[in-house]
Amino acid sequence: MSSQELIQDLKERARQLRRDVVEMVYRAQSGHLGGSLSAAEIVAALYFHQMRIDPQNPQDPNRDRFIPSKGHAAPILYAALAARGFFPREDLWTLRQVGSHLQGHPDMRKTPGVDMTSGSLGQGFAAGLGMALAGKLNGQDYQVYCLLGDGELNEGEIWETAMAAVHFKAHNLIPIVDFNKVQLDGPVSEIMPIEPLRAKWEAFNWHVLEIDGHDMNQVVEALAEARRLDRCVVIIAHTVKGKGVSFMENRHQWHGQPPNEEQYRRAMEELGGGQE
Repeated sequence: MSSQELIQDLKERARQLRRDVVEMVYRAQSGHLGGSLSAAEIVAALYFHQMRIDPQNPQDPNRDRFIPSKGHAAPILYAALAARGFFPREDLWTLRQVGSHLQGHPDMRKTPGVDMTSGSLGQGFAAGLGMALAGKLNGQDYQVYCLLGDGELNEGEIWETAMAAVHFKAHNLIPIVDFNKVQLDGPVSEIMPIEPLRAKWEAFNWHVLEIDGHDMNQVVEALAEARRLDRCVVIIAHTVKGKGVSFMENRHQWHGQPPNEEQYRRAMEELGGGQE
């Protein structure tokens, strides 16, 4: 597959992930759309290109790990895991139902392919550091990718982890900030500003790669560079909350609101066709 074909394939993967996210949240009438849709390119590039994983051996000790530290974005993770074959795609339609293994936040004890239970903001990144250090101590070369929300960066635990990672040279830990600039109650700039974000990470001695998180070429290149560099690297991905659905974009109301039938049909049409 040529590089151009790869990028086109990953773009289509991201589009289908978005469709699956809307479908499962609509059926459940519960779940987090905005922050799942903003991360589609990142998750598609990781699961269909960058990460070394084997759906037939989900506990492979040498696999790369992915932790959505912003665990409320579970729908985009579940969509990717199903598409990679960790469990049947039909399971997606059981999201948040009693007895389903697809809970509102990821649970490593219940869902194949989930590397870390997450949802309490900040803790996923700290757990990722532990995994990265364990790999170094054991002489393994796996990478640990952590998806961070920009609102999540308000948590002090994020910056404690950032300090510790540099101190212990956890170069196999790669945080990716889904910088969509909108959190639960409104714009990040109004709730608790985090700018200048690049300067903050640099002050903690991280090498910063700043990209358009919806430009698949930039996402793929940044992930490859982060893996190649022998230092602590953070990717700041500028994204759009609710990306791909016009009436959801940049609106905090869609952080955790399910669509009604009319909104669902319109969203699915915008994402490339009618409802399933």
